[in-house]
Amino acid sequence: MVDFRQLACSLLGSLLFRLSPPGCNYGFQQDASKSVAIVGAGSGGLAMLKNLLDLPLEIREDWDIVLYERRRDVGGIWLPDPSPPPPPKLPETPLYPLLHANSPVPVMTYPRFPFPPGTPLFSTHEYIERYHQDYATHYSLWPYIKLNHTVLSSSWAGTPRAGHWEVVVEDHNGDRIQRSFDHLVVAVGINLQPHIAVFPGQETWLESTKDGLQREILHSMWYRDPGGYVNQTVVVVGGGPSGVDISSQISRYACKVYLSVRSPPWRVPTGPVEVKSEISHFTSDDIVFKDGSSVSGVNTVILGTGYDLRVPFLEEGGEVIVKPGSNETDGRRLTNNLRYLFPLHEHIFSLSTSYPTNALAFIGLPKMAFSRPSDTAQSIYVTSIIANGSLLAPRAELLRELADNEEDLRRRGYDPYYIGHTMLNGSTFDYQDNLIDTLRSKAALPEWNSSFAEPWRRESAVYYAKGTLKRGWTRLEALGLAEEWLEGVESEEEWADLLRRLNVWQTDWEASHQLVFPDDTLIY
Repeated sequence: MVDFRQLACSLLGSLLFRLSPPGCNYGFQQDASKSVAIVGAGSGGLAMLKNLLDLPLEIREDWDIVLYERRRDVGGIWLPDPSPPPPPKLPETPLYPLLHANSPVPVMTYPRFPFPPGTPLFSTHEYIERYHQDYATHYSLWPYIKLNHTVLSSSWAGTPRAGHWEVVVEDHNGDRIQRSFDHLVVAVGINLQPHIAVFPGQETWLESTKDGLQREILHSMWYRDPGGYVNQTVVVVGGGPSGVDISSQISRYACKVYLSVRSPPWRVPTGPVEVKSEISHFTSDDIVFKDGSSVSGVNTVILGTGYDLRVPFLEEGGEVIVKPGSNETDGRRLTNNLRYLFPLHEHIFSLSTSYPTNALAFIGLPKMAFSRPSDTAQSIYVTSIIANGSLLAPRAELLRELADNEEDLRRRGYDPYYIGHTMLNGSTFDYQDNLIDTLRSKAALPEWNSSFAEPWRRESAVYYAKGTLKRGWTRLEALGLAEEWLEGVESEEEWADLLRRLNVWQTDWEASHQLVFPDDTLIY
């Protein structure tokens, strides 16, 4: 593995260090100060801030860089909501107390910043919350972060060639502040607004209570405690990680749990969970599924149906128009069809004709991606292009490239306006490499004989997709061997070796017991 700290020239992000040897040329413009606002201190916002600060001091010395976070600390969705409200008021995060990471922690790290020794392989949220705090401390990010500052609106004042963002922020005192920035980076995540499915007849079902028992339909964003469903009959809708996890947790307390899915679930739920097809409709007493079966006596329906893509402060500022299900834009503004924000270059830079192509960027839109390495690659790309906008081709060329990419998806049987920013079939690593390789091809980064996406991450993702890492770790914990396996594991290389050994250990055990499991759905 390449040790980037020994490279002669600095690299942006995890590959870039503060001092550059004489003669290194990164294509940066060094003759103008800049102001950059980042919104959101989750994994994407922290990566973006870190990579901006990794620019050589002589480049960014006069830059004004600030990160606004509406909540009390960093960590994004991994920071618990101390007082989650009842519906319809939205909680600060969908995090529930028993949530575990559904991917192994070594693979979800920022490059060259592993989790601390002793971290469980599939950790609880407390470890991930602390990881973000440690990252901010290690890279001295705190002075640039304004906690309890909510961005209310942002609008462009200027022309397609020059101007600034007028950003309105509410501070911790409730006072409103207006500031101007040259560049705006949006890293607010994709889990802000729950997508609430509506089924025929559900209102009749809700109103037709029996024996004084209340019926309820709520989105998983409000789910917190499985103990609240003792002796209930519950239907969970959605076969993704949340639906599977919540149905598994509730099955320990409820008298009966059903999991309603459109296609085979992400993985098999644990516990006595009965998998059903999609819901067709409700009657006054029953829930009817599309395979013709029905269930009665249901107390609660929990919707693990995902989230609508929203960017409230850009919508408030008139820079994003919301057109559910649409595939049309007016060119002057971005369009959000609730699944796809377009037109964007590489899921990052806005191609609106209202402002320069490097004026507005998004970090963290890709789905089915290991977020922190993806956030890092995107942040390296954005930092380079903020520093030198000429690294981007003309807008017309970028729009043609986007149209070609969308047409390629159609030829492969996908609707780009439905799948949105999904990284298909494990393509996230290729996406990361492509961003960095594009910068290299423009002499914006030094050359070296290695890809951005380390081989061990790609290798580990295969084990993860097979399910051997999750099954193996569960067996280690049951045998009381987890701490022993974690002993002495500290560096990135040692974590990667642990994943290899665990895959072999579990694979051999399953083969010796003639156990066969389907591969998990690729979610990276």
